[in-house]
Amino acid sequence: MSHLRTVQVLGGGSAGSSAHVGSLAAGLIARGVQVTVCAPAAVDRVYDFPATGAHFAPVPRRSDPAAVAALRAACAGADVVHAHGLHAAVRTALALSGRTVPLVMTWHTRVHAEGARRRVLRLLERRAVRAADVVLAPSSDLVDRARGRGARDARLAPVAVPVARFPDTVHGAKVRAELGAVGRPLLMAAGSLVPHHGFDTLLDAARVWRELDPAPLLIIAGEGRDRAALQRRVREEELPVSLLGGRNDIGELLAAADVAVVPSRWEARSLLAQESLRLGVPLVATAVGGVPELVGDAAELVPYGNPEALARTVVRLLGDPRRRERLADAGRIRAAGWPTEDDTIAQVLSVYDELAQPLAAPRVR
Repeated sequence: MSHLRTVQVLGGGSAGSSAHVGSLAAGLIARGVQVTVCAPAAVDRVYDFPATGAHFAPVPRRSDPAAVAALRAACAGADVVHAHGLHAAVRTALALSGRTVPLVMTWHTRVHAEGARRRVLRLLERRAVRAADVVLAPSSDLVDRARGRGARDARLAPVAVPVARFPDTVHGAKVRAELGAVGRPLLMAAGSLVPHHGFDTLLDAARVWRELDPAPLLIIAGEGRDRAALQRRVREEELPVSLLGGRNDIGELLAAADVAVVPSRWEARSLLAQESLRLGVPLVATAVGGVPELVGDAAELVPYGNPEALARTVVRLLGDPRRRERLADAGRIRAAGWPTEDDTIAQVLSVYDELAQPLAAPRVR
């Protein structure tokens, strides 16, 4: 049994990173590791980290000047600290200043910015990856990006979807009836309602397939700053789209869908893509980031920002049941070859053990 003391640090707590930390905490604790999770209290209210057996230490969001002091106190006595995301890594490095505690960073996702913000983002990326003893990234392009920003040790570390996100039983007909999708195709997308997730493009595509008879219903699960603008478009353009808001039943919704759609500008290992293939739901996704290496030939790939190609592919797929069945089979086969949740936890633990060795001589920050 391990006696490591670890601290997991979350920043804003995206769905992917928060689910990963919950999975990681449960798996590490089962292996005898002590785990403290640091995150804003609002994130814990959604993900309930103490339910995994972890100690929870509330830390204000990054705009609060008390955040670094709270992190420094929470990290006292830790053998390894693991920050999830750029902002979390930079704040954690500040909190560990003067200490010899090894810092691991998982770079979960890319952020997109233009102009002056792009230069600031580049500096943030450099500070984050250079502060870490090891950078873990879920896709090859992020590993290359970390190395390009000066990471001394960057490794591919695929993040598996927690098993808890998959439904035990499927009540497809009931779910479809509740959504108003009886007798019509059901399409599903999910994610934060922010520009880089491509939902504007998805609504452009919906203008094309609304002419079908019956018109497919597109459901989008998630919240974000673009919700009001997207809802306005749905209303004014009379689109067959329902914005569901934040949901904790993504697996059940997805299992009821005919096709899943990921229209993002960039993804590493999209949670929705992984869940779609595991559940045998045909997937249409943009050929960006780590998506092609994740799905291989088990999904339909389209260019980012091309609503015509997206709409055309979805319409063709809805009209071809055999193609949907082949994609469903190929998806399950592809998913069976991915690293499991246990594999993910074992890889992270091996990194901790490597860094926590007395002879490893972690550097003073």
